[in-house]
Amino acid sequence: MKYKPGSRWKSAVCSAEMVVVRPPKGDGDLACGGSNVLEHDSAEGGSGDVDSAFSEGVLIGKRYVDEKSGIEVLGAKPGQGSLSFNGRAMHLKDAKPLPASD
Repeated sequence: MKYKPGSRWKSAVCSAEMVVVRPPKGDGDLACGGSNVLEHDSAEGGSGDVDSAFSEGVLIGKRYVDEKSGIEVLGAKPGQGSLSFNGRAMHLKDAKPLPASD
């Protein structure tokens, strides 16, 4: 699938929704809860259960990254499933430290 910056996606197994901030460097599959995500406008409904290996959840307003592919995703709506890219779990992006005001 083509993950363009600003494209919106939804989980097939939970209520999570996300927006691509930075696309991956190559091809791959973005998944939530162990199932590939669907385009936000897709008429397909969610079916199935969240895979227990990917059940940490998505938080609203938090960015998730996969270091190997470079993809960065913003949580737009929370859900039970956690994000992965090509089977690798994505992790929360660390906040940039602010400079000291001394």
